[in-house]
Amino acid sequence: MAAHIRRRLRKGATTTAVAAAAVAALAASQAPAVTLADAGGGDPKAAGEDTASAEDDGAATGNSPYYTDLPPLVTPDKPGSSSNLPVTGSAEAGIPASILAAYKQAEQTVATTDPACRLPWQLLAAIGKVESGQARGGRVDANGTTTSPILGPALNGQGFALIKDTDGGAYDSDAVHDRAVGPMQFIPSTWASWGQDANGDGRKDPNNIYDAALAAGRYLCANDRDLAIAADLDKAVLSYNRSTEYLRTVRSWFSYYQRGTHEIPDGTGRLPSAPSTPTPSPNPGTPSPTPTPKPSPDKPGGKPTPGPSKPGDGSTSPKPKPPTSKPTPAETFGSLENAGTGPLRATAGQAFDERVTVLARNALGAPLGKVSVTFTVTGDTGTLFAGGRKTVTLRTGADGTVTAPELRAGEKAGEFTVTAVAGTGRPRTLTYAATVTARQADAIARTDEKALVAAPGEKFADAVTVKATYKDAAAAGVAVTATMVKDPLGLFDNDKGPYFKDAAGKPVRTLTTLTTDADGMLRLPEIFADGTEGTFKLRLTTEGGASVVIELTIQAPEETAPEGTTPEETAPKETETPEA
Repeated sequence: MAAHIRRRLRKGATTTAVAAAAVAALAASQAPAVTLADAGGGDPKAAGEDTASAEDDGAATGNSPYYTDLPPLVTPDKPGSSSNLPVTGSAEAGIPASILAAYKQAEQTVATTDPACRLPWQLLAAIGKVESGQARGGRVDANGTTTSPILGPALNGQGFALIKDTDGGAYDSDAVHDRAVGPMQFIPSTWASWGQDANGDGRKDPNNIYDAALAAGRYLCANDRDLAIAADLDKAVLSYNRSTEYLRTVRSWFSYYQRGTHEIPDGTGRLPSAPSTPTPSPNPGTPSPTPTPKPSPDKPGGKPTPGPSKPGDGSTSPKPKPPTSKPTPAETFGSLENAGTGPLRATAGQAFDERVTVLARNALGAPLGKVSVTFTVTGDTGTLFAGGRKTVTLRTGADGTVTAPELRAGEKAGEFTVTAVAGTGRPRTLTYAATVTARQADAIARTDEKALVAAPGEKFADAVTVKATYKDAAAAGVAVTATMVKDPLGLFDNDKGPYFKDAAGKPVRTLTTLTTDADGMLRLPEIFADGTEGTFKLRLTTEGGASVVIELTIQAPEETAPEGTTPEETAPKETETPEA
C-alpha cells in the first residue's frame, strides 16, 4: 500500500488550555488515538503502510495523538521481576487482567511462529499504555472486546495526515476519512494487512485486545527484527510512530514493566491524562500540502523538514526518491517450522524412511510459498542426499512446505545432523538429529555340518563358513565377532584349546574385525589347536544379536596296526627275567 505521510506530531502539551482541549477531544472519541501501539502489526495507522521500517520518512500513525504520561517515580521493588508480579500497587501502574493475558498470549504465539524475534510482552504493554491507556483501563467484555469502540480523530489533514476512507467506515464508522481504531490504534488499511484472529471467534477485530495485541506483535517483528537487540527494538517502536519522543515514552514504560507490575481487575485501570498535541494546519479547513521530506541521516526517527529542492537552486538536500514497492505482510518471510518430520534413523547403506519437511510462514503466520530453503548434511557417517549431494536448495510450494531429497545412510554407524536454513539478514535455522546404525542380522548358521577335529599342535583342516540373514534375506556387511568360549552362552572366555592367529602369528581367541560379504557369507580364518585335548566351543555373534555356537575338538589320532599283522602281534611282549 502507499503510505500517507505527514509531519510528525510535536510531543507534549504546549499550554494548559491546549492540553485541556485535547483531553476533551479524546474523551469524546473515547480513545487516545494515533500511534500503532502494540498491535503486533506495524504502524497500524499509516495508510497503506505494509511494512514496519524505521527508515520510512514521515509519520506512520497519521499524526494522531497518544498519551505522554510517564511511569510513576516509585518503581517496583524487584528489578527484572515481571515474571513474578506483585499482588498490589497503584491502578496507574497495574495492567487489567484481560489486557495482560492478551499481551502474554501474543508473546507466546509469536514465540512459536517467529522465535528469532524474541518479542517481550512488556513491549506490547508499553505500547498499549501509550496508545489507549490499556484499552481505557481494561474496559472490555469477557471476550476481550472493548465495551465501546476506541477511535482516534479523523485523519483529515487538520493537524494530522490526510487519509481518505479505505474501509467504507466498517471499522471506524467514518466513510470520509480513516481513523485509528482499537486498543492498539490501527488505521483500517493497515488492519486489512496485519489483522489477526487471536481469540478464535472467526473475526479479525481491531477492537478486540487479543486480536490487536497479536497483530501488533507480528507487526513489530516484521523485517527480520530481533527485539532483544536494542537497535531493532527502537526501529520497531519508531515504525509504529515516527517520533523520538514517542520512542522515549514507550521505552520508559517498557523499562517500568520489565522491573515488575501487577494485575488489576478489568475496568479499574486509570486512563492517562496527558495526550500529545497535534501540529495545527496552517490554513484551518484546508488540507495541508504534503511537504517534501528531508530525512536526517544521523537520527532515525528525526522529523522531516519541509521545503522543495529544485535542480540548480544550490540545495544540497537529498532529492525525493521515487516510491518503491514494498512487500506486504503476506509476502514477508516470518518463520520456518518443522512440518512433521519423524525420527531420522536408518541402517548403514540403506535409505531413510523419513524425509525432512519444513514449513515457511509469512509475517502474519500464514503459509508462504516461493521461499528458498537450503538443506545441508553435516557429519562423518557418509550419509548423503539422493544423487550424492551434501547440500541442496529448494523452494517452498503454495502450501508453504518443501521436502528435502531422500537421505541414504553411509557405511559408518554414528550420528549426524541435517539443517534447514531460510531467509536473509536474520536467517531461520532448523536442525534435525539423525542416526545411522550398523548393519544387522537376526540369524546366523553354519553352511555345513561337518565335524571339526584337529590333532594337538595341528590346524583344523576344514574351514568354518557361516551365513547371516536379516528377515530371511542375506545380510551383507554385518559385523561378526568370533570368540573361543567355555560355555554355550559365551559367558566365560577360554584360554586353552583352539585359537586364531593375529597378523604377527601370535595366538588370539577373539576376532572382532569380521564382516559378511555381499551374499551374507563369512569364511573364518584358519583355526589352530594347541596341545590340550578335549571338546571346545566357538561362539559367533552378529550386530543385531544373532549367534551360533560351533564345537571344535582337539584329539590325538588313533594308532593303527601295520598291514598283515594282528593286534596280538603288535602288542608289547613281556620280558622274561632269567632265573637266578
